[in-house]
Amino acid sequence: MISQFFVLSQRGDHIVFRDYRGEVPKGSAEIFFRKVKFWNDDEAEEAPPVFNVDGVNYIHVKVAGLFFVVTTMVNVSPSLLLELLQRIARVTKDYLGVLNEDSLRKNFILVYELLDEVIDFGYPQTTSTEVLKSYIFNEPIMVDAGRLPPLGPAAMFMQGTKRMPGTAVTKSVVANEPGGKKREEIFVDIIERISVTFSSSGYILTSEIDGTIQMKSYLTGNPEIRLALNEDLTIGRTGSSSYDYRSSSGGGEVILDDCNFHESVHLDSFDIDRTLTLIPPDGEFAVMNYRMTQEFKPPFRVTALIEEAGPSRAEVLLKIRADFSANVTANTITVQMPVPSYTMRASFELEAGAVGQTTDFKEGSRRLEWNLKKIVGGSEHTLRAKLTFSQESHGNLTKEAGPVNMNFTIPMYNASKLQVRYLQIAKKSKTYNPYRWVRYVTQANSYVARL
Repeated sequence: MISQFFVLSQRGDHIVFRDYRGEVPKGSAEIFFRKVKFWNDDEAEEAPPVFNVDGVNYIHVKVAGLFFVVTTMVNVSPSLLLELLQRIARVTKDYLGVLNEDSLRKNFILVYELLDEVIDFGYPQTTSTEVLKSYIFNEPIMVDAGRLPPLGPAAMFMQGTKRMPGTAVTKSVVANEPGGKKREEIFVDIIERISVTFSSSGYILTSEIDGTIQMKSYLTGNPEIRLALNEDLTIGRTGSSSYDYRSSSGGGEVILDDCNFHESVHLDSFDIDRTLTLIPPDGEFAVMNYRMTQEFKPPFRVTALIEEAGPSRAEVLLKIRADFSANVTANTITVQMPVPSYTMRASFELEAGAVGQTTDFKEGSRRLEWNLKKIVGGSEHTLRAKLTFSQESHGNLTKEAGPVNMNFTIPMYNASKLQVRYLQIAKKSKTYNPYRWVRYVTQANSYVARL
């Protein structure tokens, strides 16, 4: 089924390469990298996850700046191979603690040992971290994550006023702490991806939340865990809008459209008191996935306006208002707005006293880009831009510009109000009291404002 598997760095260097069948011509990794790098010279467009070159199918995902790629000569389900690549990346991270080029190079023997068990002659066998423990004997060489750039939102999680320990998401499931002891702790992450579309007048046209409860356990003996959610949690739409849209904190019934659970979760008492019982497997896994379309308060209000300022000029006004508590801070905000294809130049005017903000005009893709390092809840930020055209606009600016797209990450905030009431671990002794970390993060999936 799978002819080759390889991992490439951002520079195109081979880090891992395994040829299972010998049917794909040599140089496939170089062909793949050149195709991805020069996919479209005219547009700032990324290569699709699946494409074909000279009869060879290339399927890839990009994780932590690395390309995980498989090749095949036959017609295989792309969804299957994309899921397999994601799982290989996840298992590798479970064993190495941190996933990047340095950790892969230092642990290449362990990585090849994992690949030999995960894929046999091109056929996937297992991607379970727990099952693989019986067959993997090499110890990982730990990489100091403190000097590495943070990967994803996990590095920005906060617990009250204390920052998460540096080892929170960079520990291997098989390596011990210095001194031979293993720190007893468990991490539960509630991650939500928001999709919202605003009309030109600011009304919400569509809104949806895709959420997941992720768990990573470092508990010895795999004790039983009880995870309690909101008592007023309802599964399935009832037709009435009982969620308190006007309230930004607390109160209101949480209504999920649908959800699914990990195979290790027992739902005996879920209908009674909304408690999940499970014995967590090794590694990181999704306890529960859920979807919500009930009305919720969007974290940001985006206002965009473009109007003519002369025969070949126009002015753009972008305004962002943070509609969440002042003790919450959003990070790594990016706002992008396509402009007419005949735009030649753009000049920007930031608000007075703006700190940590940058602007840019991407000539290749004809779009404005506004980056903000952080936004504190309750604040409002404005950007003005003056556009110069190579021809007259003929009054069709709103049709030729936009929509505005926004990306962000908000630690310790969740829009659905789904909460973990308590995390109970079966005690092995009176002194047994492992560390428990419950963390929340909200990210933009598709956050769009029309002009």
